[in-house]
Amino acid sequence: MIRALVFGVTGYTGLELVRLLSTHPEIFIVAGSSRTWAGKRASEALPFVNRAKDFPLRTLEDLLEDPQADIAFLALPHGESMAVIRPLLEAGLKVVDLSADLRLNDAEVYQDWYGPHKDPELIPRAVYGLPELYREEIRKADLVANPGCYPTSVILALVPLMKLSEVDTSCPVVDSKSGISGAGRGAKLNTSFCEAGESFKPYGVIRHRHIPEMEQELSKVAGKPVKVRFTPHLIPVSRGMVSTIHVRLIQPLSAVSIRELYIEHYRSEPFVKVLPAGKFPDTAFVRGSNQCHLAIEVDERTGWLIVMSAIDNLVKGASGAAVQNANLMTGLEESSGLSGLPLFP
Repeated sequence: MIRALVFGVTGYTGLELVRLLSTHPEIFIVAGSSRTWAGKRASEALPFVNRAKDFPLRTLEDLLEDPQADIAFLALPHGESMAVIRPLLEAGLKVVDLSADLRLNDAEVYQDWYGPHKDPELIPRAVYGLPELYREEIRKADLVANPGCYPTSVILALVPLMKLSEVDTSCPVVDSKSGISGAGRGAKLNTSFCEAGESFKPYGVIRHRHIPEMEQELSKVAGKPVKVRFTPHLIPVSRGMVSTIHVRLIQPLSAVSIRELYIEHYRSEPFVKVLPAGKFPDTAFVRGSNQCHLAIEVDERTGWLIVMSAIDNLVKGASGAAVQNANLMTGLEESSGLSGLPLFP
């Protein structure tokens, strides 16, 4: 049995880790951190936790002082994880960080988008946690930077195209829509029911923090600089994310040939599914699962290729990916604890 700590257990990503790990056959939560509920049992703060899977809630400082576990999941706000990682590594734990603190390879880029980095020496030690790109590196890692939700939906949708000479991948146009849970569990006016329940709006226009992450990873795959024109939107659903991505064709390509390219590229991937012609990604069919659904169409009239993706922003976009990474890091079957079907309807 692999013992796990969850830091930030009562946030949405922490809660999702509890849900997923409650049925995991090998990873067991032994403690979690919570500012509000420290000193209580998880079942007191989270009524859905059953007796057999219950665990104590402690302060972050208490967990760091005596981290008796094998792996730690950090579901902490950006800027807070980097102060926790080094003590955990020194205590011999493996770490999956769900914040953005180690996703960017350049501390100066991080500072430009997030603020000063408190421990830049950790950056080269972290592996970017997208198994579809870095599976073997993740297997050997003791520190993994879990990807952001928007980058996961965009990178998986674009990777098969990045080396095609027939497609202009220098600046994909990305239109993404996310459920409100992506904004976190903390009380905010703009995500309250009355403000967001009947609302559909763009935000983070031109300058969203996930842009450098997308550009970093897509540039690596392409072998040349890639810029992303990215516009996110908030939609009045609790969870789910759809990205619609437009890239210009330099030479004609058929939707059939590109779809076959995607099917072959993702043939052995357990969580990526390329939909048949005429079917389009729908958040209803990935909700609660670690799946990513992709679809491809070609607009022959305008000469543009359209790639669409759907994920659950809390699962494949966060906590499910973290469990997938933890499985690889600890030598378990990659899909262990993640084979559940979507919640439908």
